[in-house]
Amino acid sequence: MSRHLPSDRAVHLRARLGRARLYLCTDAREKQGDLPEFLDAVLANGVDIVQLRQKGLEARQEIAFLEVFRDACVRHGALLAVNDRADIAHAVQADVLHLGQDDLPVEAARAIVGQDVLIGRSTHSTDQADAAAAEPGVDYFCCGPVWPTPTKPGRHAPGLPLLEHTAAQRPTRPWFAIGGIDTGNLEQVLGAGADRVVVVRALTEAPDPAAAAADLTARLRSTA
Repeated sequence: MSRHLPSDRAVHLRARLGRARLYLCTDAREKQGDLPEFLDAVLANGVDIVQLRQKGLEARQEIAFLEVFRDACVRHGALLAVNDRADIAHAVQADVLHLGQDDLPVEAARAIVGQDVLIGRSTHSTDQADAAAAEPGVDYFCCGPVWPTPTKPGRHAPGLPLLEHTAAQRPTRPWFAIGGIDTGNLEQVLGAGADRVVVVRALTEAPDPAAAAADLTARLRSTA
């Protein structure tokens, strides 16, 4: 088989990505001390992809947390995503590596993680979204922030118009809306043409994360 053809694992991961609707970014829940329980609650109720996003971690500590994430993903059939760090994604055999605009170029990241890992892109403008929709080696991209968010303080929020633009282009790759999305404003996101979302506080700060995940999942899947 040619090395340029996708492996069975890559084909399987891309099929799972195509079905994904709800993507969660969360820290390691050190303050709450409930990481395994939290992951079980949200993954059992519809989260398809989960990413550890916590700045300032040393590599060894991040890998240790990601082992907990990996165990939960295996239990629930979810995809494990690593933020920014291609080396760590390779070390933990992640399913997904997510890259921002200022991170490693996709080609360089591919040289580290290989062809059997999904790669995602963050985009914050129509030009960036259009580029990510066609960039070789990219499997999905995110558009936002839809609303200002403390996760990225000071970043301009392109808002719903970016979602409307991207939806109108009908990209063949999966794409997700991101930035300040929760159960209260999800209908606006869906109305703008997005049917996949990345959330943070909607679940990490929810009084009942399991119920919030189930609600978001049901509403997203009703549009599929």
